[in-house]
Amino acid sequence: MRVAGGNEKGRRLKGAVSPGTRATTERVRAAIFNILDPERYQGGRVLDLFAGSGSLGIEALSHGASWADFVEWDRRQSAVITSNLETTGLASRGHVHRLDVLQALQTLPGAYYLVLLDPPYKMGGLGSLLEKIASQAGLVVNGGVVIAGHSKREDLKEKYGPLRLTSHRQYGDNVVDFFVYEQDTDMSQQQESLEGPETGEDGDQSW
Repeated sequence: MRVAGGNEKGRRLKGAVSPGTRATTERVRAAIFNILDPERYQGGRVLDLFAGSGSLGIEALSHGASWADFVEWDRRQSAVITSNLETTGLASRGHVHRLDVLQALQTLPGAYYLVLLDPPYKMGGLGSLLEKIASQAGLVVNGGVVIAGHSKREDLKEKYGPLRLTSHRQYGDNVVDFFVYEQDTDMSQQQESLEGPETGEDGDQSW
């Protein structure tokens, strides 16, 4: 595994070491950060849930995010994230929290510009988790983005409270859904003027 883009592009990353951990592929990571408008998260805080190897949060840091909180309950995978932060030179800009995801949502400081989650496909219940993220006051900034990776066999709704689906991308068996956190209609109108296509495969247009 390698960092797909940004300042640390090409740096090697350790992958999954625990059974049931599935690393987000370099192809999908590259696609996510090609689609995202960097102005939405550069200089801001990022939350990487079910972090695994930490590859998504590290990708965000490589592309200019100021800080990343990594949430990973598995002890061995937490150690992998710490190692990957050190080898990429990003250890001073991130912290690994060995917490349950629901506990993390209640205890972490919030004000995240970008929330990344690519949980195990067999877990299920991703919609319920998005509802919790949407309802946690102060967790996501107004105009912030939540990106959810999941199996093509799991369908998500277009809205979870203030979270609104803006782009749906499929890469083989993997689906990546982009949601924007909107607290008012003015933000909704601004977002519609910035969006690219809502659906697609292997697209790379920023929005």
